Amino acid sequence: MKPVEWRDGVLRILDQTRLPAEERFMVLRTPEDVAGAIRAMAVRGAPLLGITAAFGLALAANRSDARSAKAWLRDLDRAGRLLVASRPTAVNVAWAVDRVLGAARSDDSAPTPGSGRGTWRVDDARRAVAREAQAIASEDETACLAIARLGAELLPDRANVLTHCNTGALATGGVGTAQGVIVAAHRSGKRIHVWVDETRPVLQGARLTAWELRREGVPMTLVADTVAGSLMAKGSVDAVIVGADRIAANGDVANKVGTYQLAVLAHHHGVPFYVAAPLSTVDFTCPSGLDIVVEERDPEEVLRPSGIPIAPPGTPVANPAFDVTPAGLISALITDRGMARPPDRASIRRLRKVRPGEAAGSGGWEAAS
Repeated sequence: MKPVEWRDGVLRILDQTRLPAEERFMVLRTPEDVAGAIRAMAVRGAPLLGITAAFGLALAANRSDARSAKAWLRDLDRAGRLLVASRPTAVNVAWAVDRVLGAARSDDSAPTPGSGRGTWRVDDARRAVAREAQAIASEDETACLAIARLGAELLPDRANVLTHCNTGALATGGVGTAQGVIVAAHRSGKRIHVWVDETRPVLQGARLTAWELRREGVPMTLVADTVAGSLMAKGSVDAVIVGADRIAANGDVANKVGTYQLAVLAHHHGVPFYVAAPLSTVDFTCPSGLDIVVEERDPEEVLRPSGIPIAPPGTPVANPAFDVTPAGLISALITDRGMARPPDRASIRRLRKVRPGEAAGSGGWEAAS
């Protein structure tokens, strides 16, 4: 399953709002189309959002009719701001936009205005942008494999694993982050059973994670979000593993709302709580979780889940899309560059020194405080 494909100069995405009832693809031709799809959560998951935003800039590069490098870069900057605003908490969007814009500015075919370097050629500049977007997609596929391989080693041979939201192939450019770990453990022969949180209010667990795990043949049971505590109290959860939308420099993690309460429950019951994400999800410019801006989404998601009204008209709603889990509640941060265990400013900073692919070797690589 490839939820995002760059084909013949347009972006083709699987509309995740229609799953599991219908597998329908959307064709996006402009950065405005891409921003709209991101806001509507037709495409979602931090790594996949970064990939999608990168290709959104490729669309902007192709559509711009600018005749100079300066004007062309201005068009890309404008598109970049639009894309970043579409999901402000998910750091991979801003990370990917910055990276593609950096490639556009540094490429010889698109010299910095006034640099005096060469002759600007728009076709070469467009190809440079598309290459960078494709590189981001390819690197995420490799990163997911590294995360899956490292994380699978943490799960016991027989394990009941609880997960939240959706962190599989639908959320990434590869096998997934937290869900990739689960699938890798299952494929290695470990007897894994997954408790799948439904993940209110948009039900990514019920609609997407259950759909993916059934396709993979991984034993699973769907539960209401409010069941997690009683499962842990009965000893029916051996590990909790989730993804992340933004990780602060000190190890605090912003993830789908409901994650924080799982971390508190896991801590109380002595259950390991793992976070799996590529290093690109770490925002080294963000000191702590207190500095993460949490996106507030449409009240209709709470008032009318799946389009069905469940509350009296005019009911006030708070609908934060994410919450923040303090690093002290996290047993380990599993990344494509190795594990930070426990995650803190020092151990995460050490991960930056690990070369891509180095952590995937025998035994992985661990940055401990």
